[in-house]
Amino acid sequence: MRIHVVSDVHGRADALKSAGDGADALICLGDLILFVDYSDHGQGIFADLFGQENADRFIALRTDKRFDEAREFSRGLWASLEGDAWPHIERAVDRQYAELFAAMPAPAYLTYGNVDIPRMWEPHLREGHRVLDGETTEIGGLRFGFVGGGLRTEYRTPYELDDDAFAAKVEAVGEVDVLCCHIPPAVPDLLYDTVARRFERGSEAILDAIHRTQPKYVLFGHVHQPLAARTRIGRTECVNVGHFRARGVPYVLTV
Repeated sequence: MRIHVVSDVHGRADALKSAGDGADALICLGDLILFVDYSDHGQGIFADLFGQENADRFIALRTDKRFDEAREFSRGLWASLEGDAWPHIERAVDRQYAELFAAMPAPAYLTYGNVDIPRMWEPHLREGHRVLDGETTEIGGLRFGFVGGGLRTEYRTPYELDDDAFAAKVEAVGEVDVLCCHIPPAVPDLLYDTVARRFERGSEAILDAIHRTQPKYVLFGHVHQPLAARTRIGRTECVNVGHFRARGVPYVLTV
């Protein structure tokens, strides 16, 4: 059985349309929407609303880890819009989800990324789309577990969880053949982004589950330009399936 796996789609509806070509199923590990594009500052919801010059400034502040200044700067921009900020964000997110789920192949097994807004997925799901988070399913005779979202950070993205809540989802999945997550296990080489020049947060709970249960594979995304795209822990192959927005091609898993 051939399974295609994508993560960090960030608006690439054009490439998503063909991501399932030749596969028996598609797995999507989240981060569908594009809010801010660190590679092309003119793309994404923030730039659409406030222009590239303001996006340049916002990204520069966050890259320099001046998070309080970035939040103050963005608050001023949001206050310049008519009415509350959230309806503007929600409309933009809803437009992106409509386009992305229309392009999403089926059958597809999906979990959330840290920038996703779970409650906004439901209206856009089509027949053959199955969302799993802290849950398992059988694909090709193997048991797959899914753990969505990320951990708390200074970036305050929409689907960040406390460590205990995230660990509870990992525990609920239990022993599986393939563990599918949005974020990596807490292994430094898997967490360091060589372009952003920073460590992203990884999960100690996932790492502990690997040591305890030794799944055949752990698949994840989140880190766009990792120092190491894969590593082996015991019998477990840990694989970053790639930054789909940049690559436009899925990772291929044969089971």
